[in-house]
Amino acid sequence: MDKVCAVFGGSRGIGRAVAQLMAQKGYRLAIVARNLEVARAAAGDLGGDHLAFSCDVAEERDVQNTFEEMEKKLGRVNFLVNAAGINRDSLLVRTKTEDMISQLHTNLLGSMLTCKVALKTMIQQQRGSIVNVGSVIGLKGNSGQSVYSAGKGGLVGFSRALAKEVARKKIRVNVVAPGPTDQTWIELSHRVFSPHSVGAVSE
Repeated sequence: MDKVCAVFGGSRGIGRAVAQLMAQKGYRLAIVARNLEVARAAAGDLGGDHLAFSCDVAEERDVQNTFEEMEKKLGRVNFLVNAAGINRDSLLVRTKTEDMISQLHTNLLGSMLTCKVALKTMIQQQRGSIVNVGSVIGLKGNSGQSVYSAGKGGLVGFSRALAKEVARKKIRVNVVAPGPTDQTWIELSHRVFSPHSVGAVSE
């Protein structure tokens, strides 16, 4: 069976580093980002036959269409990484409601939607792995990041619950909560992609 990994938010940061590691492990990669050209550049840097896709994870129809396109071009996704996220720091009293909604839609709802679609195939295959990238801020909180903290904290609870839902289907769900990673992405990636426990949280 083909090893196909979809990395949402795979054009930069942790997502891009994870994509590099998964390519080394022999996976065919779907690099997914809002900006298709940026995603194509990231996929091209990996070499091989990896592909780029554009998707707004906060839009359910867009997520569904993206998975259908990935399956046609790469095959069934059996490894999903959710690294897409946005951060608009501000004290709560100064935060606009639309900024709250956009952060929660991307950082929490987006991962819920991609997991929902990916699981349909994984359950059929009776195998699969999902890694949601949270943040240490979601565990400890931080001044000026209350909305970001809420989204990432919610992602932890969501991942733990989902892990229990699908464990009997031989599907692993893990969430990691990294801090600053500019110099430590390699170590983080190895922790993320050797998930032996279900619903684990790492800092």
